[in-house]
Amino acid sequence: MAGSPQSFHVQDIIYRRDGTLSLPMRLFRPEGAGPFSLVLDIHGGAWTSGDLADGRERDETLARQGFVVAAPNFRHAGDGYPASLVDINYAIRWLKAQASEFHIDPARVGIAGTSSGGHLAMLAAMRPSDRRYAALTLPAGFAETDAAVRAVAMSWPVINPLSRYRHARRLADRTTPPEWAVAMPAKHDLYWKSEAAMSEGNPMLALERGERVELPPTLWVQGRPDDIHDYRDPESPIPGTESERFAANYRRAGGQIEVLYIDNATRASPASYEPVAAFFRRHLG
Repeated sequence: MAGSPQSFHVQDIIYRRDGTLSLPMRLFRPEGAGPFSLVLDIHGGAWTSGDLADGRERDETLARQGFVVAAPNFRHAGDGYPASLVDINYAIRWLKAQASEFHIDPARVGIAGTSSGGHLAMLAAMRPSDRRYAALTLPAGFAETDAAVRAVAMSWPVINPLSRYRHARRLADRTTPPEWAVAMPAKHDLYWKSEAAMSEGNPMLALERGERVELPPTLWVQGRPDDIHDYRDPESPIPGTESERFAANYRRAGGQIEVLYIDNATRASPASYEPVAAFFRRHLG
C-alpha cells in the first residue's frame, strides 16, 4: 500500500429518479479537499442479482488509498440489456457534472467490476458515446460531459456472454453437471433475451468484429482454477482460455492490458483488491 491509509466516510445518495424508479449509489469519500480520482465499482450477479454493497471490501481498500469510490445500483434482471449500460453511462456523467461537490477530478475517472460487473465495466468503457447507452439526459442546469474513463479494472469478468451461455449449457447437459451451470442459462435468458443480444453486447466479439471502440488501459484479475469465468471456448480462434483470448484481441486492437492470475481461493481478499488499487494509482494518480 502506498502512503498512509486515509480516513474516509460513506454516504448513500440517489443518483437517478424516474417515476417510481429510484437508483441509489454508495459513495466512499476520503477526508480532505481533493480533488480525488474517481472509481466506479460495478457489482456482479450474472446480470440478475447483487447490489451496491457487494464490493465493500474492495471499495474500502480504494478509499483508504485516496480514491472516491462510487458503487451504483442499476437496472438488471428482467429490465434486460442495455438498461444496465444506460444507468452506468448516466452515473459516470452525473458524477463528472458534479465534480466540485464530490471533490473529484473529472479527468481522472476509472471503472471497475466483478464477474458480470466486469463485463458491464468493460463495455461501458469501450462504448462511452454509444447513443443507446447515453440515451438519458442530465438534469437541467448540469454541464454537458461525457462517459469516457481512463482505466478499467476487471475481476474475473464474464467477458463473452455468448460463450459463457453455451459453456454453461454444455456442462448442464452432463450426467452430473456443476450446480452453477444448471442455473446459469436461465439467468442469461432473463437478462439478454436472445443469443443475438449476447453477441452484440459483447466486448470479446466487438474486438473480433473489428468495432471501433475505446481502449483504455485495462487490468484483468483472474483466479485459477475458475471454470465459471476462465474456460476455453471451443469456438475460439485461439487455443487459450477466455482471459488469454481477450488479452490477445485487446493488444491486437492497440490497447494495453495486464492479466494477473491469482489463487482462486484467495480472490475475495487483498490478493485481488491491492492489485486493483495499485493499477488505478498508476493510471489515475
